[in-house]
Amino acid sequence: MTDTIPPLDGRRASSVLAALCACTALVIGFVAAINLAVPMIAASALHPSSSELLWIVDGYVVVFACLVIPAGAAGDRFGRKGVLLAGLAALAAGAAVSALAPTVAIMLAGRVLTGIGAALVLPNTMGVLVHTMPPARRGRAIATWAGMSGIGGVIGNVGGGLLMTTGDWRLLFVAVALIAAGCATWVAVAVPRTGRHSRALDPAGTVTFVAAIVALLAGIIEGPESGWASPLVLGCFAAAAALLVVWVLIERRVAHPMLDPRIFRSPLLSAASVGMLVAFFANFGLFYVNASLLQYGRGFTVLEAGLGVVPLVVPVLAGVRFVPRLVSRIGRSAVLALAFLATSGGLLGLSTAIAQPYAVYACWLVVVGIGVTLALPTLTAEITDGLPAEQAGVAGGLQSATRELGSALGVAVVGTILTAVFSGALPASLRGPDGPHTVAEALATAPAQRPEIVHAFTDGAASALLITSLIAFAAGLVVVAGSAWAARHTH
Repeated sequence: MTDTIPPLDGRRASSVLAALCACTALVIGFVAAINLAVPMIAASALHPSSSELLWIVDGYVVVFACLVIPAGAAGDRFGRKGVLLAGLAALAAGAAVSALAPTVAIMLAGRVLTGIGAALVLPNTMGVLVHTMPPARRGRAIATWAGMSGIGGVIGNVGGGLLMTTGDWRLLFVAVALIAAGCATWVAVAVPRTGRHSRALDPAGTVTFVAAIVALLAGIIEGPESGWASPLVLGCFAAAAALLVVWVLIERRVAHPMLDPRIFRSPLLSAASVGMLVAFFANFGLFYVNASLLQYGRGFTVLEAGLGVVPLVVPVLAGVRFVPRLVSRIGRSAVLALAFLATSGGLLGLSTAIAQPYAVYACWLVVVGIGVTLALPTLTAEITDGLPAEQAGVAGGLQSATRELGSALGVAVVGTILTAVFSGALPASLRGPDGPHTVAEALATAPAQRPEIVHAFTDGAASALLITSLIAFAAGLVVVAGSAWAARHTH
């Protein structure tokens, strides 16, 4: 069955776009909001270790990232609106489980279920958007949707800060469950159904890909506590490499792969996918460290910490609608060069401004925000252009997968660097294999040494931001070179 675009008038099209943007903001904002809760969860009755804290943050994102492409394909086959509604229901249920969790294990189960829901939601918002927006509005609608994916992180920070001023992190999950239910009602009423395509799913490829990514992140997350040369960590990395090879072999042989690796022969698609991954690696690595940094390092309340990241979104709100015009004037490669220069430069500035007045820190957040503003719509358009319209679900899934994989890797890598530097910078009496690996553990062990513990944490945060800046700069060079090469050979 082929897709047809329902005849939407201006008001109906605006309502559909608003509903899809609300769903997008919810699933992206939930990635960011949990970071504000990290100090509360660390000091809660759950008593998570440093690696368990990272899994609480990353469990949602890992499942989200790994399932988002098959979820997009499922939307193409079974109906995008129906799959979108199923995802919102799973998101609400998973958030409710996490809100009631008495143990870390149940908390993680809830996070996994919400990740499944988010995977079903995000690619199908793009699929619905592409097939319902009138052609004259489609370009601007895609740019708005892409901008919302950037704004969503800040919405999550501010909204999460407001919710947790009560001192109860569980309220965040209650609110997510209720908002997801509200979004489901809105989608059911406002969003029209689109056509379907008969596409086979790829369970073998999906399971192998999930296992590979989980193994990779497990190696990164467990490294500081278990030791980088431990059999567990080395085994995780070896398993990840082997499973990725197996995944490629599977995808090259099945009739309908989850994601055909051969599509990355396109320099444009490859560069855009790497660019999206790196952009979210940098930004969600920042979100992870920033939330705790503002609370521990500057003594901000959870609400102040949520509001403290608002300067980052100012350029997105003010400038995202101008990005398509800028691209038409100077080209995508030039815009991406400016984007990655701003992102890496902003992160470098933040790493030096930790002890400076907040106004200086905020200015560097604005610089990072300029990078987000320039990168997201440009990269989204490149990925969309790299696949035909009938594969809108896969295009949406690819965009979402690269974003969420970048987010998961950003949290894992930044959290790992932070933990390693923090543990090594603690006072001598607190160091050692059995010493604390989180600020909450260290403060509980030696409350009189709070200044030294906080200083060790800020040292770790500065190192994490510096290394993230260098990674973003180096990867940005590769992305811009790929985009420029593709532009020259396309025209």
